[in-house]
Order: sequence, then C-alpha cells, then structure tokens
Amino acid sequence: MNLLFIVGTGRCGSTMVQEVLARHQDVGFVSNIDDRASLINSLGRWNNALYRRTPARYTQRDRRRLIGSGEPPEVHFGPSEAYDLLERQISPLLGSTFRDLTAADAFPWVAKRCRTFFEERDASQGKKLFMHKFTGWPRARFLHAIFPEAQFLHVIRDGRAVANSLIQRPWWRGFKGPGEWGFGSLPAAYEQEWLDSQRDFVVLAGLEWKVLMDGFEQCRAEIPAAQWNELRYEDFVEAPRERLGEVFEVVGLEWSSAFEKTFSDFVFTKGKKERYLEDLTKRQIDSLTKILGAHLSRLGY
Repeated sequence: MNLLFIVGTGRCGSTMVQEVLARHQDVGFVSNIDDRASLINSLGRWNNALYRRTPARYTQRDRRRLIGSGEPPEVHFGPSEAYDLLERQISPLLGSTFRDLTAADAFPWVAKRCRTFFEERDASQGKKLFMHKFTGWPRARFLHAIFPEAQFLHVIRDGRAVANSLIQRPWWRGFKGPGEWGFGSLPAAYEQEWLDSQRDFVVLAGLEWKVLMDGFEQCRAEIPAAQWNELRYEDFVEAPRERLGEVFEVVGLEWSSAFEKTFSDFVFTKGKKERYLEDLTKRQIDSLTKILGAHLSRLGY
C-alpha cells in the first residue's frame, strides 16, 4: 500500500496541503461524509471523483463561504482527519491523548484494526496513493510501527503564526490553562516560562506549539530519513507548484493535465504568513519570539 500520512501541529497549513493533494485523480482519502455518515460504510469509493467535481470555492476551507465567514460551515465537503470514525472503528487512542503515541502503543489488536481500516479504504478506492492527515501530536512512531512502508510529510509553520491562530479558534482549550488543555503537564522549564509571562494565553499557545514540535523532533530522529519529509507552509504558499512537485516525486504521482486544471482553481493566500504581526501586540510578539527563539532558529525562521 502506497500510504502518505500528513502530520502537523494544527493551524500549520496542513489542511491546505491535504486539500491540494486530494484533487489529484490518483489519491484516495477519508472524507468528512465518511466520518459523519459512517453507517453508509461506502469506504469512500467515490470521494475523489466527487471532490474533484466540486468547485474549489465550496471545498477549500480557508476561503470565505457564500453563507458567512469565519469557521467553515457544515456544508463543507472534503478530506477529513475523521477522528470520530477512527475512534469508533479503531480505538479512542487515535483521538485526543495527553501525550504522543509511540510504537509501544501499537497493541496487536489496535494495529490490526488500524491496518484493516486503511487497507479496506485503499482497496475500495483503488488509487495509486492513499493519504490521511493527523494534527496535534504527530503519532508518527505509532503509525510507523503499524505501517513501516508509509511516508510522512510534516507541515511546519512559524510558531508565532500558529499561536496567533490557535487563540482565535473557538475550540482551543488553552483558556482553561495547561491543566485542562489536553497535552499533559508542561515540562518544568516551559511551566516556568508560562508563569514568568503572568500566565499569558498567547504565550501558552506558543508553548503548545513548542511542546508539539518537541514531539515531532523525536519522531524525525526515530523514523528512517527516507520516509520523513518536511514542508514549510511559508515555502509552499510562495512556490506551490515547485514544492508540490517535490512531494509528488516522493509519493510517485505525476503532474497530469487533469490535475493541472484543478490546481489552477486553488487559491494560495500569502497574506496569512505574517498575520500575527497585525493581530498581536508588540509585547506579545516579543514574548513569543523569546520563548520560541531556539526552535524558530532551528527551523529557519
């Protein structure tokens, strides 16, 4: 099975990458319809055809909707992380956990269910590549233990931009503090940074990114280099054709004339790269830059 897992912290641009890839005629995926109407159990046989025939303005999540703006409305159709479906058919382990999953969490029964879940959909959809996205904890070591053949694409974004986006989401749990935010206790050094900031929520959002990026670094160190790929969101929106072409080479896809037609309809918004400079105060930006500095520097920011 030719399998690609797209992973990222969340609010990192991974959805955009996922949506562009899903418009290729040779890519299979789980859709939000599969997630919400699982009793039909079609295994997503028509996902790709339906998605490619739906105008991008109705499927691209970061575009404003005809019926409003802000969070995408429920009429959105497209590839999904499908956590409800994964939790029902595999295990709640695939949803929200207070720590990252490792190879030790790939219990035989979980591994069997997980492999069956993706193999059945891959066989039903009959595409050259099957793709799925996870955000939050990487889960990559867990997935690699079950799918040693899989490729991983880590989508990276400036932690200051991620923090700015997180605090604007209605589902972000950080406003309840690190005791209830869903990512376990802060490491001692990070806890001190949180306290030193007078418990600034923007700083906490930045610390969330830093905690998750530590997890991604562990995965990168343990997964074979030939199977671990990284893509910076900022590079992608600046040169989407070039960066996507590099991804195609890794997963064995060709840039067909059919894909070119759908690719040309996609909107890549460069203005979001540094929106945090407008949304946050200078003090907040300085605080984020200070606590995230070492991580940002290693990533080329």
